Amino acid sequence: DFTDGTYTLTFQQTTPATRDQSEKAPQVLPIAIGLLNPNGDEVLPTTVLEMTEEKQSFSFDGLATRPIPSILRGFSAPVVLETNGTTNDAFLLAHDTDPFNRWEAGRMLARGNLMAMAASDAAPDGAYLDGLRAVIRDDTLDPAFRALMLGQPTQSELAAALYEDGTTPDPDAIYRACEALRQAKAEAFTEDLPGLLDQTRVTGDYSPEAEPAGKRALGMAALRLLTRLDGGMAAQAQYEAADNMTLQLGALECLIEAGKGDAALTAFYDQWKHDVLVMDKWFGLQVMLAKPEATASTTKRLTEHADFNWKNPNRFRAVFGMLAANHAGFHHASGAGYELLTDWLIRLDPLNPQTTARMCSAFQTWRRYDEPRRALIQSQLERIAAQDGLSRDTSEMVNRILGG
Repeated sequence: DFTDGTYTLTFQQTTPATRDQSEKAPQVLPIAIGLLNPNGDEVLPTTVLEMTEEKQSFSFDGLATRPIPSILRGFSAPVVLETNGTTNDAFLLAHDTDPFNRWEAGRMLARGNLMAMAASDAAPDGAYLDGLRAVIRDDTLDPAFRALMLGQPTQSELAAALYEDGTTPDPDAIYRACEALRQAKAEAFTEDLPGLLDQTRVTGDYSPEAEPAGKRALGMAALRLLTRLDGGMAAQAQYEAADNMTLQLGALECLIEAGKGDAALTAFYDQWKHDVLVMDKWFGLQVMLAKPEATASTTKRLTEHADFNWKNPNRFRAVFGMLAANHAGFHHASGAGYELLTDWLIRLDPLNPQTTARMCSAFQTWRRYDEPRRALIQSQLERIAAQDGLSRDTSEMVNRILGG
């Protein structure tokens, strides 16, 4: 509430009942807040409010205009914060001085926009893009932080959010929404991306220290968006000029997404085939970045590669873990991803039941999807459960997933 220069915030806390305690007493909550005026200046620096009651109000006097609150700065209390429209996420994304709340505002805007795009073909949110532009143009911010801000919620996270919201998630629609928002970012930041790439080039010997690592992260985030505009030209140049595996791998990722990664994949393999861990990345990247309709066939092709040792747990997870992580590809309506993973889990179980049981968790969210996908997944789970001599580990996991 804002009346005659006095701004009042009212908080109410609720702790859900547990089996051994139906009524919960109010907790002592430290709530760090700041207030910003409409032009973005901070009129109240970070102040910690101590909440001790179930419902409690705090007032601030002498304000010329209604402020925008930045609540729970630095994640000062381990709570879920629900607001009634008090905050303005787009404004906080562009202007907040607290990194956590700026990130949280961007995350909430991106998630809300993507959910709307997936559920009802909404357009990318211009306010979100404007706020994000302010972030990437702010040279005072840590490059690693700006790189993080350019990211998006994962497709599986969006599926979970839609399901919790009462909507049956459509993996294809979620994929299209994520791609559309990335494309919108690339087009909105056309003027910024080349300069950002130049500013984040790290010269000299490779170092894992925070400062050069942050620059590399921001440069890669910019390169991924720029690739959508130049068809992979900048990524190809980076791959050829790279003097370390990190930059090579980042450029390779962009080239694969642009559909121009064949030559670089071969060159990367020839250079790094002696390093088992790097090869795990090489295998996994191809599955993770495969188009939905090609995910299962890409995975199957890689299982036929001479260096695919399915008895090595790391190599198995590098391929099939990424199959499960490729949300739209794994949940393709054909069910090919489900069937392929099941085939290999049945094959692996006699040799390594622990890895098999853990990999079965790829199916554990099956009930949130549409009926045809549920039927396809259920049939594969039942196929695993029906195997003679199935290990105890896998049997327990599969029956728990089936039992729901």
